[in-house]
Amino acid sequence: MNRKRVREIVENREILDIYYHDDPVWIQEIQQDTAKVGFMNGTTQDVFIEDLYEKENDLSHKSH
Repeated sequence: MNRKRVREIVENREILDIYYHDDPVWIQEIQQDTAKVGFMNGTTQDVFIEDLYEKENDLSHKSH
């Protein structure tokens, strides 16, 4: 993910599927090239923005 996209997400408070190493996270704040993210277990961690990614949540492309 790039810094511009992370800023868009934080500023718009979009609810999206954001992941870090296959763990769902929410972005709490961003610095230069890092973001503070929260995990489902309640912990937080500073991670590189480039290591965050979005997963598509569109079930309409499932095969029949």
